[in-house]
Amino acid sequence: MKTKLSLNKDERLDDLQFEGLKIVQNKNLYAFTSDSVVLANFLKIKKGESAVEIGSGSGVISILATKKTNAKSIVGFEIQPELFEMANKSLILNDISNVQFINDDVRNYKKHIQSGSVDVVFSNPPYKRDGSAQDNKNISKTMARHEKYLPLHDLVECASGMLKFGGRAYFVYDADRCAEMIFELKSTKLQPKRMFFTQNGKGKVILFVVEAVKGGKDGVTVLPNLITNDKDGTYLENIKKGAWE
Repeated sequence: MKTKLSLNKDERLDDLQFEGLKIVQNKNLYAFTSDSVVLANFLKIKKGESAVEIGSGSGVISILATKKTNAKSIVGFEIQPELFEMANKSLILNDISNVQFINDDVRNYKKHIQSGSVDVVFSNPPYKRDGSAQDNKNISKTMARHEKYLPLHDLVECASGMLKFGGRAYFVYDADRCAEMIFELKSTKLQPKRMFFTQNGKGKVILFVVEAVKGGKDGVTVLPNLITNDKDGTYLENIKKGAWE
């Protein structure tokens, strides 16, 4: 039975439309988008495996992953205290005990996690290039969207450092920057193994989603594009599990 919580001003409960899960959101802070749902559906975490999320935000991906995978434990790093607090509320609300959120910069991960000890790392990171667009006046949204708060190189280096040999990393990123992501992955001994792009109802490619294996052999499977919404912009049912499944 799920616990009732008192919400702060501007907080609300959103229904994740999966096994009764709900999540606390705040209209003044960064809210999750379909990017998070797409990544949660792509994750493969086997029974008994440990996982780490980089930039957990309000906790949506980790919370979905507890029901969609067989993860033994998940640790989420979130640098913003307000989002960290909301994520912990959602854990209580959903009676989830195998997820822990840490309020710290992931670049300090060695304080919390032993290098080379994690089976899976996943992230929906900030992927707007620093200087590519004017920063949002809302600092929470700016930090969640612009990579100056977590450069791509640092993100991938941390993921590789945490992973065991043979461990897997999952990322969703701006499709226009897929070449940069692949370069950084291979530079840190993370070999892309499965990947696909998302596109909207008008045929525009939006996101790049990839699974990489630490120490993996060359060779990658390119999956069909995932169409996320119709021509009117309405999200399609297939994003709940992925058209390539």
